[in-house]
Amino acid sequence: MGSNYKPIGDYIRLVDERNKGLQFTNLLGLSISKEFIPSVANIIGTDMENYKIIRKSQFACSTMQVRRDKKMPVALYSKEVPSIISQAYPIFEITDTEELLPEYLMMWFTRSEFDREACFHAVGGVRGSLEWEDFCGMKLPIPSIKKQREIVSEYNVIQNRIVLNNQLITKLEETAQAIYKQWFVDFEFPDENGKPYKSNGGEMVWCEELEKEIPEGWELKSVKDFSSEMKSGSTPRRDENEYWNSKDYPWLKTGELKNSVVIDAEEYISKKGLKESSAKLLPVNSVLIAMYGEGKTKGQVGYLKIEAATNQACCAIICENEIEATFLYYHLRINRDEIVSIAIGGAQPNLSKNIIEELSLIEPTKVIIEKHPFVEIMKLKESYTFEIKSLMDLQNIVLAKMTKVETEKTLEKILGK
Repeated sequence: MGSNYKPIGDYIRLVDERNKGLQFTNLLGLSISKEFIPSVANIIGTDMENYKIIRKSQFACSTMQVRRDKKMPVALYSKEVPSIISQAYPIFEITDTEELLPEYLMMWFTRSEFDREACFHAVGGVRGSLEWEDFCGMKLPIPSIKKQREIVSEYNVIQNRIVLNNQLITKLEETAQAIYKQWFVDFEFPDENGKPYKSNGGEMVWCEELEKEIPEGWELKSVKDFSSEMKSGSTPRRDENEYWNSKDYPWLKTGELKNSVVIDAEEYISKKGLKESSAKLLPVNSVLIAMYGEGKTKGQVGYLKIEAATNQACCAIICENEIEATFLYYHLRINRDEIVSIAIGGAQPNLSKNIIEELSLIEPTKVIIEKHPFVEIMKLKESYTFEIKSLMDLQNIVLAKMTKVETEKTLEKILGK
């Protein structure tokens, strides 16, 4: 390492301020994605005075299970009003912000290289915890405060654009869900005069299976009958290196389905891996649903905008066209809780391809289904998602600059600047 790499411990100190007198009530947790999140802990009967107070520009971290998770959760608190956090989390702050910016240090913590080093130092078996002394001994480059501000400013410009794009995607998603409910649940789609159908006397007929009225000409169908084809995926053998040594095809796991457009995958398989396994290459505009997975993964959906294969926990639904595919995506998206409850209530705790095939939906007439705006909404979401991916690549370039400070410094000495 270069001469300007300094131990983190030289610039930070632990803080242990307790919530005496119950000054604050906003209880936070810490996610593996290095963010503060609302705590889900059961605090009934808990003495909240024992919780730690975290203030603006202070950090909270978890040094437990670093090796298992392959990440060290750490986040920078940025709000003006303090919050409280479990006493299990170490809280620390920078001793002199004229030597090291909190935002610059947080940028260093987001680098994958930092997590790999933290994992290397973790001790204590498979889970592997990181000792505080080892964390303090980890080093980072400390350029001038002016250079730190330049790097942080460049990073924040990109980050703010990512936040904006995510907000636009969220707004599009809210709009699409509102339209789905208005048109296909309340049956208030625009009639031939542009007025809400049901409330303006549109013809309704009784549906025995649903025990309610539905618009005339609409039909109750299974997902299997509505779609053209349904497939489940597979995992090529992990011990066959040739199946994984070439990035020929994106290969998705259920944890990557987050009710969103899918444009990339964490892992790839080779042509040989696809050919010699039960994995299948799925076309663009396939609708994916997670049949099982950790946490809230089950029932999550994805809309595929690349050709990709999936693991066996994904069910892929292929429709005739984008109009039907986007309609189905929002049907599954909005009815997720009901769909998951079917799995929970049955003998099999997970969803299965058979269960998904038999899910029912009300198919509108061709005239109505072709009027919905979901295709255009999905294209906008795709555009914003691709832009986010490009921006994240730019972020990684900025993060890489942090390690080049020593090189620049050496060059300046050589050139006599």
